Parts: sequence; C-alpha cells; structure tokens
Amino acid sequence: MTDTDLGAALPLPTASADFADRLARRRSAPAQSLADPGPSRDEVERILLLGARTPDHGKLFPWRFVVLGPQSRVELAEKLLPLADAQPGADKARKVLSKLTAPPLTILVVSSPVDSPKVPVWEQQLSAGAVCMNLEHAANALGYSASWITDWYSYDAAAVALLGLKNGETVAGFIHIGTLAEAPLERPRPDLTAITEWKL
Repeated sequence: MTDTDLGAALPLPTASADFADRLARRRSAPAQSLADPGPSRDEVERILLLGARTPDHGKLFPWRFVVLGPQSRVELAEKLLPLADAQPGADKARKVLSKLTAPPLTILVVSSPVDSPKVPVWEQQLSAGAVCMNLEHAANALGYSASWITDWYSYDAAAVALLGLKNGETVAGFIHIGTLAEAPLERPRPDLTAITEWKL
C-alpha cells in the first residue's frame, strides 16, 4: 500500500493554515481516557502508511509495528501484572497497566536497528522516535486523539520478553489511539527564549 509510485515527483510543500493550526494545538491525550470510536482497519493502515514516511538515514527502516487490539492488550496486561508487583512502587506499576487496556487501539513501535557502517544506532533510534510522532500526527489528522507512552514494561527485561522483542530491539513507544469525551487541557510549554540560540 503506497501513496505514490517509486521515483514519481512529489509536490513541493505549500502553506496550510489547517496543518499549522493542528501542530499549534497538538496535545497528547491521557491514555486511560481514550475510548471508542477508534480507527477502522483501513484507517489504521493509513495511519501506519503515514507514520512510516519519516526521516530515515540510509533507508534502513530500523523500526517495526505491532498493532494491538483490545483482547491482545487485556491478555498482555494480565501477563504483566505479576511483574508489576516486583517493580519499585508496585501499586503505581499495577495502576499504569490501565493505559494498555483502555484505548480502542494501540500501535507498539519497536526500534529495530540495522547493522550499518554509515548510520549510527543513535540515528536509527531517532528515526523510530520520528515514526512515533508521525503516528500521532496521522491519528490526529483523521480525527482521533493519541498518546505516546512507554512506562515500566518498556524497560523491564521480563516484560520486554513478553512483548516479543528480539535481541537489540527496544520499545520506542506505545501509541494509544481513540476518542476523547472532553478536550484535553493545555499544559506548560517551554520558554523558547531559554532554549533557543540565534546565530544569523
């Protein structure tokens, strides 16, 4: 499933007030608050297609997707529950499992670096992060809210094994997608003067 033929000329960017406004108002949704309706199968494929159009030095595609529906996430949460009891702050570790089970749909983005003499692993991991952001933008463009999270089960060795990650792979993020009943509130944003250096 592709948007354009390989080698076809792509249109140059044009100003879009709608797109700029969407970026200006982008806000991660609370994962536990995401509910139906979620995206259809065709919409999920569209979201994946758009997500994969990300900067990728060397065209290595150093990431992969695992689409998790409601039942698979309930089963995963049940398997993670015993591991949560072993975490520091076990009560919170158990509580955050609701982020896995509440949304209609979750896309697990796996950072899967490729051996390359030219492209460092760090750049490949950055590409996986860019995929996560593209998935959020794609979901928003189709009218859904999204939340990019990791949580303890992205780093616990036993939990990662349950996720089916291979040697050398890591969790780039769980992208939870659904619909919010109420608009999210704005959160603090950085002071650009404190983090920007101009050298013109």
